[in-house]
Amino acid sequence: MKIVAIAALLHLYSSASAEPSAEVPADTVLTAAPGDVALLPCYSSGGGSGVVAPILTIWIKDGQEIARSGAATPEEGQRVAVLRDGSLSFAAVVASDQGNYLCDSTWPDNSSTKAGVRLHVAADLTTSIYPATALPNGTRYTRRGSNVAFTCSSQQPWQLTWAFSGASGQNESLNSTSGRELSLRIDHIQPDAQGLYSCRAARASAQQAASSSSSSSSTELLVYYVPDRHPQCVWGPATDPQHFHFNCSWLGAYPSPNLTWVDEGGAGGQLHQWALADGLSLRLNRSELWDGQTLRCRAQHPVLADTDKTSCSFTFRPPFPEGEPLVTAPLGPSVTLTCSETTSIPPANTTWKKGLQQEDITAGPKYTLSGEGPDFQLTIHNVSKDDEGVYFCRSENPLAVRELEVYLTVRASSAYTGVVIGIFIATLIVGSAGVLAKALYSSRHRMCLGNGFGPVDADGGGDVLNLVESDEEQIFQDTVPRLPPVSNGRSTTLVQIHRIPSSDHEDLETADTSGEQPEETIQTEEPEDLITY
Repeated sequence: MKIVAIAALLHLYSSASAEPSAEVPADTVLTAAPGDVALLPCYSSGGGSGVVAPILTIWIKDGQEIARSGAATPEEGQRVAVLRDGSLSFAAVVASDQGNYLCDSTWPDNSSTKAGVRLHVAADLTTSIYPATALPNGTRYTRRGSNVAFTCSSQQPWQLTWAFSGASGQNESLNSTSGRELSLRIDHIQPDAQGLYSCRAARASAQQAASSSSSSSSTELLVYYVPDRHPQCVWGPATDPQHFHFNCSWLGAYPSPNLTWVDEGGAGGQLHQWALADGLSLRLNRSELWDGQTLRCRAQHPVLADTDKTSCSFTFRPPFPEGEPLVTAPLGPSVTLTCSETTSIPPANTTWKKGLQQEDITAGPKYTLSGEGPDFQLTIHNVSKDDEGVYFCRSENPLAVRELEVYLTVRASSAYTGVVIGIFIATLIVGSAGVLAKALYSSRHRMCLGNGFGPVDADGGGDVLNLVESDEEQIFQDTVPRLPPVSNGRSTTLVQIHRIPSSDHEDLETADTSGEQPEETIQTEEPEDLITY
């Protein structure tokens, strides 16, 4: 509803003692749309001092009385009533209110005045904005980036104009035409197009060219939007170590979203807290958290459908730091201890401690602390025996505290020198044995036959090599297998070794003692033969 601006000709009488003028003021022409609040003036003055109210005012429409003033105030909810100053008030104009009105006022000095007013009820203006959703107060909203169509129509031909009034104070005409309908389109509407859109209808009065009649219908359009990203969930310790803060934020939404923290581990999702704001904090005790619990922050907004709800969440997991439990370092140079923590949700706070008393380690000339992603390093400079001992990689999150124990052993550099020398000697011995074994294997035939056959066995037997040169040489050569000739053309004789039984050996000894001369065995080597073994 809106109040129609009233243009009226006001005649004030300058003399308090003078009689009111009997002249009827010029007609006042007013235009209102159905449903508007309208006020028809009856501007007159009279009385003994200054402007006074009339004692009686009668309003006549088209020759018929429709209302008169009285001592009692107008009844609540009464659509047409005469006010104390004589004006005629319409709570909601209807089409049948159009017509010519005459105001007849009687003053305390029994004088009277008359004033004429013409009320024109404009044809209904119908406006539509699509796509747009109506709010309870009549305001409409659309989503940023939408293609919005504006339509204004009337039952009679008018001069129609779409006008815009923005938050920054600009007031401009967007489009205008003569006729019964006017359309306007804004593609990819943005927040700066948010404001009051009015369709105005106007035409010249047939009775008086100087006056005019007009009507308008206005709608406030808001442009809603949300950020492209999801809400952000972060956590942090409270001043009390037994409590933790969880914060959910979704910046860049208009109007502010409805944020809700929900514990999805409970039956049906236990509601913790909610608010219409860009951020929402939640404070929980350690005892309210457990491994596998899911704490979710949901964001709701008018431009999001039920299926488009966005959220962020924590599914709690205790920390589990990992790394090498045993580290050995030499004296002098630096050594780096490494610890990785990848399972903790929310992320754990990881620190390094030293000794069984778990003393804090701070960065300085002796220690360098660094961390990239899930890896945390402790570098110890100028390593000495005092640095030997146990170190702890300590990770803590709201669920638990877990530690990785790393024992550092510091060794003197001489120990490493002895190890190197020992390895060298062992390698040398193994290599020499291999070379000797190879040499013996390659000379095995010379070792077996190069120095003869050694002594005769204890049983009196032995191996005898007989080389016989006689007239029967040809027979010997025929009976002894021969090897194929070698490259120098000489023949090779195969030597056969025969064992002489002990009994034969004894017979020979007997023959020697009897004084008989034994047969001489002549060992010769034919110059043309090559003896091989």
